[in-house]
Amino acid sequence: MSAQAATTPATTTMDADVLIIGSGAGGATTAAVLAEAGLDVLIVEEGEWVEQGAVVPFSLEQMDRQYRAGGVTVALGLPAIAYTEGRCAGGGTEVNSGLYWRPPGDVLQRWRDEFRIADFDPDEVLSIADEVERDISVSTVPGPYTEPSDVLRRGADALGWRNGEIPRWMTYPAHAPGGERQSMTLTYLPRAMRAGARMATGCRIDRLVRSGATAISADTTLADGRRGSITFRTVFVCGGAIQSPALLQRSGVRGHIGKTLAVHPTVKLAARFADELNVPDDVPVHQVKEFAPHLSFGGSASNPGLVALSLLDQWSTFQHAITEWRKISVYYAAITSEGLGRVRSFPRMKDPVVTYGLTHRDRELLRSGLGRLALLMLEAGAVEVYPSFKGAPSVKNRRDLATMQHAFAATKASVMTVHLCSTVPMGELEGRTGADSFGLVHGCKNIYVNDASLLPTAPGVNPQASVMAFAIRNARRFVASGGRSA
Repeated sequence: MSAQAATTPATTTMDADVLIIGSGAGGATTAAVLAEAGLDVLIVEEGEWVEQGAVVPFSLEQMDRQYRAGGVTVALGLPAIAYTEGRCAGGGTEVNSGLYWRPPGDVLQRWRDEFRIADFDPDEVLSIADEVERDISVSTVPGPYTEPSDVLRRGADALGWRNGEIPRWMTYPAHAPGGERQSMTLTYLPRAMRAGARMATGCRIDRLVRSGATAISADTTLADGRRGSITFRTVFVCGGAIQSPALLQRSGVRGHIGKTLAVHPTVKLAARFADELNVPDDVPVHQVKEFAPHLSFGGSASNPGLVALSLLDQWSTFQHAITEWRKISVYYAAITSEGLGRVRSFPRMKDPVVTYGLTHRDRELLRSGLGRLALLMLEAGAVEVYPSFKGAPSVKNRRDLATMQHAFAATKASVMTVHLCSTVPMGELEGRTGADSFGLVHGCKNIYVNDASLLPTAPGVNPQASVMAFAIRNARRFVASGGRSA
């Protein structure tokens, strides 16, 4: 029986010892640890279960079925920053590229010291990361790299910049020679259900009902519009860096919740080459880390629609390039931002309002990042580069780079991010953190957060490996305490 077949239809009345809200990198790993410890676990997911291969990657159907708001959500600010959230069984692990960065050891030490995270051993976290890497089959590409990926290697080598292949959580069976992403629906969720966990999809948690510092139930809305309720002893909120603080706020939880959203903003360009190289359904596995942790370069999905989107900001002069989309691939420059954002829920609004403010340093780093990325493309052999900002000139040689950088402004660019974290940071400094060193929300007795919200700051790399390692650490601590809340 498939894991999807083992899911439980959501009903208006449900109960469990432990309720886990969300089924992504944090929720799925939490569920597996707790279920295997013998606890009665119910996982609820607002979206549906979509089997891998059921939708075309990066298609409109995937956006509709597996992303929140059809994949289009914006953090308000100057500039606005577009972001994506998975809304399906497995969360963001189902829709991302599967690139894996283990938690940086120096960042773990800084978090421990700056936020006073108790009983936090970076070596323990890295040991858990070793387990995760085995469980989700983190590996490198067994065959030759795609040409869009090799562009990054070739350009970086020409410039003497540090670069390398980033491993992915991927297996390469005969029936899927392009690889099969080992997301939560293929790994930790089936593992949790084999251990007895139940999972209900199509179930939105509207708010937690509290009696003082204790949550006693959750009000729900099912996919067909019916209202319901779930009773529990303990709840783990794992809805991600936007939805978790929003739910806590709707539930009347105060404190340092939703005030320190951290992201990795990116700007992008499209690069045209002399020969066809586009791979519509995959992303490059190479990244350039010469200027890390402040700045890094990588490749994006580049199907025809996404190529057109990358040209849209200066469509009046770039539109001719779309006819040669097979010779074009899309690349990005990502920064570790010093700015912060906020997540705020308001009465009678289903979704929270998200804002984000870039600092002057962030804006200048985006400018220099886009310039360096364009140079990287030229060194890799690009015939023409199309930066994604209003008023952008095309870049055909090094002389054009100065013109492009002079014309750039962050407020003209299509800035986006896929990495969101730090809205309920963990630690013992209550003035700077929203939860304690193991995810128990300050001032609450049985409400835990166990997802990207807990990361104290943006880690400078894809955060999902850190999320999984933290979630497993915290879940094991909960089990070791006898499965009891505070």
